[in-house]
Amino acid sequence: MPAETAHEPTMTTNLNDPVLTGRGATDYERYLRTDELLALQKSPADVTHRDEHLFQTVHQSSELWLKLACIEIDESARLIDQDAVLSAVRLLRRANDAMSLVTDHLHMLEHMSPSDYAVVRTALGHGAGFDSPGFRQVHHVSPALASAFNALLGRRAVTLLQVYERGYDLEDLYQLAEQLMTWDERTIIWRFHHLKVVERIIGGNVIGTQGTPVEVLSKRIEVKFFPELWLVRDEITRRSKLGADGHGMDDERR
Repeated sequence: MPAETAHEPTMTTNLNDPVLTGRGATDYERYLRTDELLALQKSPADVTHRDEHLFQTVHQSSELWLKLACIEIDESARLIDQDAVLSAVRLLRRANDAMSLVTDHLHMLEHMSPSDYAVVRTALGHGAGFDSPGFRQVHHVSPALASAFNALLGRRAVTLLQVYERGYDLEDLYQLAEQLMTWDERTIIWRFHHLKVVERIIGGNVIGTQGTPVEVLSKRIEVKFFPELWLVRDEITRRSKLGADGHGMDDERR
């Protein structure tokens, strides 16, 4: 009979033990750096008003989503330059959904009464939404996306009108154009909701924290990064057999 072989004891791994470096009792905490993340808000002892927790949570989480959206917009422009259109479409959809989340977060501020915000406002110094890194980055990366799209149309030797008239033949370009349109639309909606939340809380005929009248915000809502995408719809409607009025009456018959 063969001699019996001695077996080494099996080492068991406790899957609850962290293996990542960093602070925190678990890998979840270490990977997400929750110690640092949750320390970014004021402590209860430091707040001027308890609703500062709400105000900081809304704006800090929005900055994270805007950062992600802009990363995807920037990468989408790079992919378009490489003619990887469908890959760009996928990332643009993600950016568009991130922008929707930013807009949704704004409505949490409606839980603050105007009187309570008047106290919170004393803690903001000269801080204003125009100083938001995410807001500034949105306006930085979007024009580059427009340039990449226009260059792509040039390489394909098609016009934007042809993309819409021949949408099924140019499916990738059509889907890309529609995602760009959605990005434009959702940034406009975001600005609009921001204005209405501001008006709801501090009023519409007052001065902001940096001396800017609130009504100035309304003049910036309709900034469009892809104006040609809006204008092409006018052209399509004018070319319709029913005419621009939808009843088949052209300008001469009127």
